[in-house]
Amino acid sequence: MTFASEELDGGITKVILDGRLDIEGAAQIDLRMNVVAGTAKKLLVDMQKVTFLGSMGLRSLVLPAQAVSRRGGKIVLLSPTPLVEEVLRGSNMHLVIPIYQDMAEAIAALA
Repeated sequence: MTFASEELDGGITKVILDGRLDIEGAAQIDLRMNVVAGTAKKLLVDMQKVTFLGSMGLRSLVLPAQAVSRRGGKIVLLSPTPLVEEVLRGSNMHLVIPIYQDMAEAIAALA
């Protein structure tokens, strides 16, 4: 699992995940996700290249989402693959972190 981040206009932090978000992948990104979640008020997590999402991967998304929310911020997920989106919806994660397929809609949701 690789992790990259960049700052977008409007104070949005974009995190780009690539790979399998399983036990090993979660271990590789947990610290970086928590650091970003500790400072970002608007967090966009690009999941286009996430090929698998397991329970530890869900945890790697929920904990940062809670941290951002506690500080009055917002977090959204962008373009998960159909398999990953099925896991997100099956676990009701979409009720905690909104899912968008369109970048403009995701950015608008963070405004």
